[in-house]
Amino acid sequence: MLNREQALALLQEWHPEPHLVQHALASEAVMRGLAVQLGEDEELWGLTGLLHDLDYPLTHDKPEQHGLLGAERLEGLLPEPALHAIRAHNGEMTGVLPESTFDFALRCGETVTGLVVTAALVRPSGMEGMQVSSLKKKMKDKAFAASVNRDCIRQCVQAGVDLDTFLALAIRSMSAIDAELGLRKTA
Repeated sequence: MLNREQALALLQEWHPEPHLVQHALASEAVMRGLAVQLGEDEELWGLTGLLHDLDYPLTHDKPEQHGLLGAERLEGLLPEPALHAIRAHNGEMTGVLPESTFDFALRCGETVTGLVVTAALVRPSGMEGMQVSSLKKKMKDKAFAASVNRDCIRQCVQAGVDLDTFLALAIRSMSAIDAELGLRKTA
């Protein structure tokens, strides 16, 4: 299995836009938090979160290939369960349906980052002091972060974590790297 430095270098291979790198780092943080919560391999889950959209610069106009090309590039670098999770995170388009806790964790873990980032950007204090109740309210507002799939976020239950616990975990995980994500507000 590759290490984090190798994964970060690989992430840059197809020249992603800065927002994709931000998403990759946020997804890694949430997946690490989920791994700890569920007693799974934190390194494997983190690297899978970091690399799940590896192929996006090449597949953004071919959504049916998104996840498939990335998993193909990562063969031999990550174990098969991670590759399946990467294929299944875009299962609606690839036809690879989520089956395992790992699959559902990646789907909800990478999706919640869009909601949290958008919420942080509109808050005067960024990530600081963000509450679960606030995120749940934002989830009900379909116009807020409209492209974020709320049903995918709710799949946290299929990963073994209730929604409140999952949202708290996402806030905590992303808050730990808020400066790296560009979400820390200064006075």
